[in-house]
Amino acid sequence: MRKLVKRVNKLFASRRSWVRLIIVSAIASGVAWQIGDLLIKNGGVVAAIICALTIRISLYKSIREGFGQIVGTAIGAGVALVCVTIFDLGVISVALTVLLCSVVARALHLGEVASVNVPVTALIVIGPGLSESTALSRLSSTLIGASVAIAFSYFSHAKTPAGRTVDKISSLANKCAKLLGEMSEGVAAGFTQEQAGNWLARARLLVEEIPEVRSQLQEARGYAKWLSSGVVIEAEELYVRGVAVEHTVVQVRTIARTLFDSAVKEGIAEESKREIAQMLSAASFAISLKVNQIRTAEGVVESLSATQDLRFAGAALAYSLIDASNKVDQNQIIRGISLVSNISIIADSLDETSPALLDVVTPGEPSFNQILKVLPKEQGARFGLRLTKPLVWVKARFRNYF
Repeated sequence: MRKLVKRVNKLFASRRSWVRLIIVSAIASGVAWQIGDLLIKNGGVVAAIICALTIRISLYKSIREGFGQIVGTAIGAGVALVCVTIFDLGVISVALTVLLCSVVARALHLGEVASVNVPVTALIVIGPGLSESTALSRLSSTLIGASVAIAFSYFSHAKTPAGRTVDKISSLANKCAKLLGEMSEGVAAGFTQEQAGNWLARARLLVEEIPEVRSQLQEARGYAKWLSSGVVIEAEELYVRGVAVEHTVVQVRTIARTLFDSAVKEGIAEESKREIAQMLSAASFAISLKVNQIRTAEGVVESLSATQDLRFAGAALAYSLIDASNKVDQNQIIRGISLVSNISIIADSLDETSPALLDVVTPGEPSFNQILKVLPKEQGARFGLRLTKPLVWVKARFRNYF
């Protein structure tokens, strides 16, 4: 019995953030139902549904989801009311509501979030007994549910967006360091194609984590805009470090691909095995020290020293390949120089001196994640141009008669 209790405690203790999230979500939905029923007759169900759909793991995302729910409900309620008024509640009105909602969402250039919310909330609104007053009450319930979700999302996490960003960056960088360490040991001992394939598969999985890290970086920046200048500076520093980790992950994948190609073909030259293993080990150590610096804000000198040692290890491999150019196959030399280039980029990313980090603007959040893919001002200009085009054509034709 004790073992069972310990096991259950361990399951929940190792998932504290998830447990906190679902508890907050459950309480928020219950509160939304209670408030919705108190303020609006039979409005608790809609408020609870919208709250459960809206609440996310952060205040930033919940505000975006809430705005999407409000926009979607406003459009969906209007379309649903028109369709039911004309065709009554039935197959035609339901199908036509979903069709028109999708068309309107596309015409307004709504993002993926709001585009999905429009037909979903329209179907919620289109329930039995739809009338102008019912549609208005359900729209009000949606506002209540979204508001409660936004309020409770503040308590979904124990850490600030900056703290969660540090965790994301550190976790991904540690995985890179671990993989590089294993590749170093494999190169030193002599690796097989199967091992190299495993490294490459794991490196690809690391690359798939980049969008999640970038989303967290965007959240930290967006959250910091409402706070003090010191928090803004911290968020910008974390953003640069996040981009640096992204560059590092891409180079780790390229290194894994180069080692896999080496295993498929001639392998690695005996003359350069030792230098490659030492270089990969130095990269693993330098990344680990950088993670420690990010987490604790200490060990800056040690991190810079390890990064410099990494550059020396890359230079040693390059000199070794040049010296052995008469003995080593040309393709092996090319792959070795490629590894040196990858390590150089990792080193530049670790000390955050590369112009690729500082001088190149990283694209913001993808448009499909935004509520409006096109800004209202730009949309208005487009619609205005479309409306004035026929007038310009008519004016040009009549000008010939005067």
